[in-house]
Amino acid sequence: MTTDLTSAKWFKSSYSGNHGDCVEVGAGVPEIVPVRDSKDPHGPALAFDAAAWTAFVASVKTGAFDA
Repeated sequence: MTTDLTSAKWFKSSYSGNHGDCVEVGAGVPEIVPVRDSKDPHGPALAFDAAAWTAFVASVKTGAFDA
C-alpha cells in the first residue's frame, strides 16, 4: 500500500542529537504516523497506525525497552 505523504509536516526527534542519526516523524496524515530517516528525506518511510504509535511512545517513556 502506498500512502501520499506530501501533506506531512516532518519533525526531528529531540533525542536524535547532532550526529546525523536522526529520526523524523510526520504529522498531518490522517490515521497514520509516518517515520523516516532524516538523512534520506526522499527515501522510504515507515507508516504506523496512530494508536500503535501512541502505545509505542508510551512504552518508551516508561522505560519498557531499556536494557
